[in-house]
Amino acid sequence: MNPKELEKHELIGLICEVIKAKNKDIIGLRGKIIDETKNTLKILCKNKIKTILKNQITLNIKIGNKTIQIQGEKLLKRPEERIKNERKNKKYRNKSKYA
Repeated sequence: MNPKELEKHELIGLICEVIKAKNKDIIGLRGKIIDETKNTLKILCKNKIKTILKNQITLNIKIGNKTIQIQGEKLLKRPEERIKNERKNKKYRNKSKYA
């Protein structure tokens, strides 16, 4: 998986770490993504829930044994919109014009 594919992937349940941020206090924040809105991620870390703004961070997200770096700005959509658009695009790519 690459960062472009991650933009279309469900993030809830994935482990992430903030590696860059406008707010220097959240750099190094690591935990499990438990919720997502258009502009924020909620991360469970050390039994506390932290809400962070997507447009102000860069994340390392772990998927299986891979770690992918992505800018939060690339995730600025409602999760259902990101995922729905990918499924819609796949549907049209799979159709042949001769079918």
